[in-house]
Amino acid sequence: MLNYKFDVVEEKKIDVILDSDVKNEADDQYALTHALLTPMFRLHGIIASHFGHDRIKDSLEASWQELLKIMEYSGFAGKVKIAKGAPTYLKKAETGYFGNVEPILSDGSRLIIDTALSLPVGRKLYVGVLGPLTNVASALLHDPRIAEKLIVIWNGGGLYPDGGPEFNLVNDIVAANVVFSSKVELWQVPTKTYAVPRVSLAELQLKVRPCGRIGRFLFEQTLEFFEEMKNSGGWPRPESIDICDETVIALLMEEHRYCYKLVRAPYIGDDMFYRGSGENRTIKVFDEIDGRYVLEDLFAKLRINYPEEE
Repeated sequence: MLNYKFDVVEEKKIDVILDSDVKNEADDQYALTHALLTPMFRLHGIIASHFGHDRIKDSLEASWQELLKIMEYSGFAGKVKIAKGAPTYLKKAETGYFGNVEPILSDGSRLIIDTALSLPVGRKLYVGVLGPLTNVASALLHDPRIAEKLIVIWNGGGLYPDGGPEFNLVNDIVAANVVFSSKVELWQVPTKTYAVPRVSLAELQLKVRPCGRIGRFLFEQTLEFFEEMKNSGGWPRPESIDICDETVIALLMEEHRYCYKLVRAPYIGDDMFYRGSGENRTIKVFDEIDGRYVLEDLFAKLRINYPEEE
């Protein structure tokens, strides 16, 4: 299906699952399409995630329906596994087998567990999380064996050293603490860094909209989001948008050596500020991302694989 005149050798491909609150804004749609078009990914599946219940009561179902559209318009329906994640955030429990947090098992968390355990020795499963960490935390709580098999890349959390309010974090602070206190390898992309891939609406009209049904869908859903948010004050800006979740694709494609610092994973308070934790292992926190590299790769892949339409 893909129209590239180059091959990626099997030895250099990576195993990937994406976990996305697809209908939250207008950026996940671009990142998921990009992943579908990237031959270095063995894409084992895409999980639809909730994004809280303030704007949309059943946000999981909204994400699921948006994911179905992406798969149809991109031509990948039935070719890549998709699954629903947990319908809501994790809660602290007074009792329970898993300590004070009970996992929410779902098709999405089972997909993570089953895929991780099925990989040959020496191969890691990269889980790119574009929303809350609910499904990864549930998978880790249900089967801690998978921690050594995963590399989790998460767009979320405030800037170091303090932290602070951030959307992906607020939708499941408990899950974030589960992941931060686990043994899993974690790459965190905090708010300032994930805002780097920035485009204008004019550039999207020129480079994305002509690229088949999926290109038109991506552009038009962006305009629909702008219309929905027209009375929201200064954001989004009138002619530009941050395609934030492209940062996860960027790190999956190119690990951006020397663009991160190692910090001891903090404990995160209910106010979303970081507290020190001498017990947690170190994690990678990225303070630089080559946003233009990943956006140009997306535009090229769309143009190569989908005929232009007026």
